Amino acid sequence: MSGQYAVVARFDLKPDHVEDFDALAEWRVSRAAANEPGLVGYAVHRVDGEPLARVFYEIYRDETAFKEHRATKETAEFGRRHVPFVEGPPRIEFLNVLFSANGLAPRP
Repeated sequence: MSGQYAVVARFDLKPDHVEDFDALAEWRVSRAAANEPGLVGYAVHRVDGEPLARVFYEIYRDETAFKEHRATKETAEFGRRHVPFVEGPPRIEFLNVLFSANGLAPRP
């Protein structure tokens, strides 16, 4: 497995738990940045015009690095702790680079 690997996950938040979710998401991103050498980039975004939507955009060195991310205790903890803050499960899409600029490497 080679080439960068990305994940996009959309969460729809409960109105009374936006601050809770955002604090948890910030914790998760900071832990990943500190402890995951295969992480290329990890950001949480607000969606314009949808104040209750959050989108995680994650880029990993390769699919193996993503699997290592999924196996961390922090990922498991985020998976448990975010549930009361959201309306249903996230929409998750797994991405492989087809064309790119600025250093994103397509899979051979």
